[in-house]
Amino acid sequence: MAERVHRIVVAVAGSTSCDNETAAAAREVGRLIAARGAALLSSGGPGIAEQAAAGAKLAGGLTIGLLSGASAAASPPNPHTELALFTGLGEARAAVMVSACDGLIAIGGGFGTLADLGLALRAKKPVVLLDSWRFEVGDVKPTLPRATTANEAVEWLFTALAGR
Repeated sequence: MAERVHRIVVAVAGSTSCDNETAAAAREVGRLIAARGAALLSSGGPGIAEQAAAGAKLAGGLTIGLLSGASAAASPPNPHTELALFTGLGEARAAVMVSACDGLIAIGGGFGTLADLGLALRAKKPVVLLDSWRFEVGDVKPTLPRATTANEAVEWLFTALAGR
């Protein structure tokens, strides 16, 4: 296998709004991702994406936003997104995010986060949940790591990435 010469890219998925406790967890996840030298990839919008980007940016990390609109007018990036990529893909942006990342941390979230998770699982990308969805459909019960702290979430994801 060739030696890795590019940064690890960690996607953070979650709701477009969050309470103070969840915002603090997202900022800490972002900070810890940046502290490990990885790039943070998100939707580039408000809520969890903005809070995670804020944490990463404060730690000197690279923040990338994959926005659903074709321009800043259609989907304004949050102020902590350093590299805003306007896809014009709407919700299909999630498929690009999952394809582009090495692993994903889901924090809270709604149906958009659920879509991100489903795509990441299908792509066999490492996924860690932090106060996020629970899965059980018939006999399908994926065993996903359920972190209780930001530190635990980032540690588990990077451990999974090291094993790849």
